[in-house]
Amino acid sequence: MARADFKFFFAFRVRYSEVDAQAIVFNAHYLTYFDTAITEYFRALPYDYKSAVAAAGCDYHTVRALVEYKQPLSFDETFDVGVRVARIGTSSVRFALEAHGAQTDDLRATGEVVWVYTNQSTGRPQAVPEAFTSRVTALEGDAIRAT
Repeated sequence: MARADFKFFFAFRVRYSEVDAQAIVFNAHYLTYFDTAITEYFRALPYDYKSAVAAAGCDYHTVRALVEYKQPLSFDETFDVGVRVARIGTSSVRFALEAHGAQTDDLRATGEVVWVYTNQSTGRPQAVPEAFTSRVTALEGDAIRAT
């Protein structure tokens, strides 16, 4: 995807503790960046994730996480992570993510995270709440709905 395909970005700066002996961001930190950006995406919708989980007794479980590294990020560099919901299924949500140099099309990494909405008492998948789906659809459009 191109940067223009994302309607939401969250800005980061690489901290010293995130780089490895090669002076680039250690690979596992990209998942932390992606997770943080997803949390901020929820705030921007706005969708009160914490209250929704408490009220429903259901929460999302990560069932897939993928990162493809394109170019490294270095200490003190600023960058943006784009988040979009690529698909909402009956009980799952697939996020598409991209890390770019700050305010540029300089692609550094791509990613995918898939969550399954699950009843916390039974461990069984549940339908993704309409309150969430409607807010995402308002931002992303109807293309996100599973066919």
